[in-house]
Amino acid sequence: MLKGKNIVLCVTGGIAAFKAVSIASGLVKKGARVDVIMTKHAQEFVTPLSFRSITKTPVVTDMFEEPEVTEIAHISLAQRADAFVIAPATANIIGKIAWGIADDMVSTTVMATKAPVIIVPAMNTNMYENPIVQENMARLRAHGYIFMEPDSGLLACGSVGAGRLPEPEAIVERVDFEIGRPKDLKGLKILVTAGPTREAIDPVRYITNGSSGKMGYAAAKAAAMRGAEVVLVSGPVNISAPMGAEVISVTTAEEMYEAVTSRSENFDIIVKTAAVADFRPASVSGDKIKKEAGASEIKLERTRDILAELGKNKTEGQVLAGFCMETRELIESAARKLKNKNLDIIAANNLNTPGAGFGTDTNVVTLLFADGRENAELNGSKEEVADAILSEAAELLRKKRGEA
Repeated sequence: MLKGKNIVLCVTGGIAAFKAVSIASGLVKKGARVDVIMTKHAQEFVTPLSFRSITKTPVVTDMFEEPEVTEIAHISLAQRADAFVIAPATANIIGKIAWGIADDMVSTTVMATKAPVIIVPAMNTNMYENPIVQENMARLRAHGYIFMEPDSGLLACGSVGAGRLPEPEAIVERVDFEIGRPKDLKGLKILVTAGPTREAIDPVRYITNGSSGKMGYAAAKAAAMRGAEVVLVSGPVNISAPMGAEVISVTTAEEMYEAVTSRSENFDIIVKTAAVADFRPASVSGDKIKKEAGASEIKLERTRDILAELGKNKTEGQVLAGFCMETRELIESAARKLKNKNLDIIAANNLNTPGAGFGTDTNVVTLLFADGRENAELNGSKEEVADAILSEAAELLRKKRGEA
């Protein structure tokens, strides 16, 4: 999503400067043009040639070097940048920017830009926690500068604590989060459910399904990247939390019911992708059930229907989207579910369709709408499908509120 973006990567003189080569590589792989500015001290840790080999662009190292073109470097870079990334950012450069000191190419160019500036501190723990450094960072935050918190762990100096440069992949992801997408959903609150639920039989066994949570996490990620305030209610999954989303972890259908219905009225859009168990054991054994001769059975009872409850209590200015996974009679079943549960949108997908279903990175869905419309089949990555659903939901919301 960074294709065509212009990123200026500023590298200052910290021990983690060598990691900036991987940051540059990650940004280039996402399609960005990367210009690198290095301070004099950064060149003690890594050479300009390393960056030039990765980015295929000149590396700026000196305010007074002879320019290769007639334009003034610090002005031209500042004007065409979609974002600045300072990584690693030392206490020195943070202090300079905070107090308007422009005496090298990094500080001068940052002063001249109106693009977002993402600062990634990396330094000794005591230095990072120094009140003066903290005040400088607070000063910059107040002026709109974006900070990515350092990781904690063993530092190069031998101490343990906050101050490590985050992994390059995480920094690239943060850049993508900040500028990769237009913030067209800013101001909206979106609730997403994801993953399976688990219904205990005994302390060892449970009833569940094959949901990986990928569809819901893709929806939460897409909504957050587009500027929405996102809450993700998730069953047990093995996926990292999407950047920018608040994650509420649950296990059972009842826990998900409580987490969702207690919050639902506060949201503009609800996207329910979770594969919630329809049944649970009527009683749960306190001890592991022993294997015995002869047949055995487990008595089941229905769980509470979260989607039906949301549909019953849906407010006038709220959009509710659900999913319907079937193995046959897909459109007919989805249409019934759409009507019976008072949904605005339903995404219907067939478990037997290649590229759809549990555990895949792609999905194949048909969207049905309460107004009778039916979209052509959507076939793409789960994030692409999520984007399409979110766009439809946002448009419906605008119509409901008389904004379209």
